[in-house]
Amino acid sequence: MAEESQHVDQDEIEQLLKQAQESVGGPVAPPKPRPKPASSSEPGVSPEDIELLLHKAEQALASIDQPAEALAAGAQTFAFQDFAGAAPTSDAATLELMRDVELDLTIELGRTHMHLEDVLKLKQGAVVPLDKLAGDPADIYVNGRLIARGEVLVLNDNFCVRVAELIVGESASA
Repeated sequence: MAEESQHVDQDEIEQLLKQAQESVGGPVAPPKPRPKPASSSEPGVSPEDIELLLHKAEQALASIDQPAEALAAGAQTFAFQDFAGAAPTSDAATLELMRDVELDLTIELGRTHMHLEDVLKLKQGAVVPLDKLAGDPADIYVNGRLIARGEVLVLNDNFCVRVAELIVGESASA
């Protein structure tokens, strides 16, 4: 006959104890829990070890509230530096912040519409008509955004643009 493993829950155990009490006529002591056998992988912990660990934990907790007076030789407490610097000047701060920033600057003299066949016919010396008149201000774009208008000049045989008007707000869009 094969043995079947049966699971007995707490209610059934209590019911069996009551039946045993009634049949014997007196109280029956509940069964004592069996101690776990010590396995080879889990060495037993002695009460002395537990007391020692509790004592060390209490010492560690007590040392948290104590001031750090007893430092090791040569050890110093950490001092935080004051990171508040001098107030920046607007000129130096602006120039320093912009030193490594790359911007795409475009000066537009004018625009025109051409068919592809006309673009392919362009040769050296060809004249391309623009939609602006001579003397009209050139548009100055930074990263595709209109920021100013100015007049084109020749200085020491080089073209240059003198800024005549700064564009701010809503009208400064491409």
